Amino acid sequence: MTDMARALLVDDRRENLLALEAILQGIAVHPVAVESGEAALKQLMMDDFAVILLDAQMPDMDGFETAAHIKRRERTRHVPIIFLTAADRDSHLAVRGYSVGAVDYLTKPLDPWVLRAKVSVFVDLWSKNRQLQMQAETVRERESQWAALTDAVDESLTALRDAHTNPEAITRAVRILEKARWGS
Repeated sequence: MTDMARALLVDDRRENLLALEAILQGIAVHPVAVESGEAALKQLMMDDFAVILLDAQMPDMDGFETAAHIKRRERTRHVPIIFLTAADRDSHLAVRGYSVGAVDYLTKPLDPWVLRAKVSVFVDLWSKNRQLQMQAETVRERESQWAALTDAVDESLTALRDAHTNPEAITRAVRILEKARWGS
């Protein structure tokens, strides 16, 4: 679970993908570039992502349709999407982006420092979420161990209570506790 965060870059123009990869250099994120909404959906079935940078206007499946598919899937509905578009600052497009689940909507030309800052926040949140998941798993494991030890102690106490009538009960209680101690 300690793998590097990934950012999914989706744009139908290769030069835009190269520019995004250059902007993200130096951030602790592995960029994965794809050139269509369909390719993005396939990639999301294979990997987890900290953030998606999604071109709003692409041929075939545009960014809005792609985002709608992403948000319908249980596995990907919580991945933050930042729309990127070369369109003018038409508020209708921004509203449309937010309505399909985007967390932000940026128009080109992009300010690289703003984009880096936004991606960094989502990468940090992704990393902290991973840490919380690992800690939760550790807690679940400890709770399971504690429950097993508690059961062993209870079973040993029951055996010891019978020791006055059954001398082998002490040996049985010791075996139970030793087995619990060594986790076998």
